[in-house]
Amino acid sequence: MERINEDMAGAVKWDRNGLVPAIAQQHDTGEVLMLAWMNKEALEETLATGRVCYWSRSRRKLWRKGETSGHVQRLVEARLDCDGDTVLLLVDQTGPACHTGERSCFFRRFDAPA
Repeated sequence: MERINEDMAGAVKWDRNGLVPAIAQQHDTGEVLMLAWMNKEALEETLATGRVCYWSRSRRKLWRKGETSGHVQRLVEARLDCDGDTVLLLVDQTGPACHTGERSCFFRRFDAPA
């Protein structure tokens, strides 16, 4: 696996709003937990503290995962995709990741065609 030696935030291709999608995945099972958004400050805080922080587009402020629910995400490893436009966060999730109480935000399934 290639390691990024330069400042991680400097390698990210931010969108026109200064955001990048971030996928949270349980580090030991591979389960995809959620997708959220990060700005540079959220990514830098996550890398510095080891506790995952996102940018809330609806509240227009930093969102420290679990700050009200207690369902925190501890960062195990952060990766940047080959294009530099998506962050993958390998995390240790405490409690459910989804605000609905489900373990993953991806609990709904499309019906397969007959």
